[in-house]
Amino acid sequence: MANADIAGLVTIGGGRKMYMECRGTGSPVVVLVAGLKGSTEDWKSTKRSEPTVFSGVSKVTRVCAYDRPGTPVGEKPSRSDPVPQPTTAADAVADLHALLNVSGEAGPYVLVGHSYGGLVVRLYASTYPKEVSGLVLVDALAEGLRDAETPEQWSIQRRLMEGEIRESLLLYPALERIDPDHSFDQIRAASGLRSLPLIVLSADRAWGPQLPSMIAAGLLPADVPPDFGYVTDAAQKKAQKRLAELVPQAKHISNTNSGHDIHKEQPQLVINAIREVMKAVRRGSRAP
Repeated sequence: MANADIAGLVTIGGGRKMYMECRGTGSPVVVLVAGLKGSTEDWKSTKRSEPTVFSGVSKVTRVCAYDRPGTPVGEKPSRSDPVPQPTTAADAVADLHALLNVSGEAGPYVLVGHSYGGLVVRLYASTYPKEVSGLVLVDALAEGLRDAETPEQWSIQRRLMEGEIRESLLLYPALERIDPDHSFDQIRAASGLRSLPLIVLSADRAWGPQLPSMIAAGLLPADVPPDFGYVTDAAQKKAQKRLAELVPQAKHISNTNSGHDIHKEQPQLVINAIREVMKAVRRGSRAP
């Protein structure tokens, strides 16, 4: 089973099923973890004519992606069974652990997390250190973002992260939402990362100039201050720097020529980072 291409529902226990896709052969197995409200499809689309991250990685090793509950696919609801929302990073870790356990995919894994998915893979690596051989963080959400802001700024940042979803929740009440504060507390309470190959990719396209038009288009709440993107930019820069200090010899790539969705805007850059971590794992090195 582990070497055949799969795409479908996997029973994880508790009467629940989750959607998973795996393709390719080789070791280590790479597991892609999408950002908030992101499904498997998030890794199979690109804004360029290059191969997607999913297809590019599948050419060099086994790669898997999956749908967390409440992550829609286009206009359709999530392919994974719904759960009460909001959830936390620990909930996502428990689900991924159950999914990998029953899927037949052999670890230890290289985990790749975008945005909120970055928080999930860090907590997974801290919770199950023997199951993770390497990490790639793609403009990952981190507790350093909250630390770099005042309580007043953080309350605005939380609404910015969630976006304007009132209408979406009316149409799809099971839509994925998260409790970032609880999730940050969970990662603070967890053990630190063991020394392993880690590459941090950070967006370098500023939010500041983009925010007013996003608010005007109704993509963000109307009461978000139009200059708040500059607050986010400054805080995120500090948070990303701290991520690159999580383990000795981590590599930080901050010159990405990309906004937040690096895996779609610069997919080859993400593929290259994954391959670099894979090679380090294969040669037994802790440095990518």
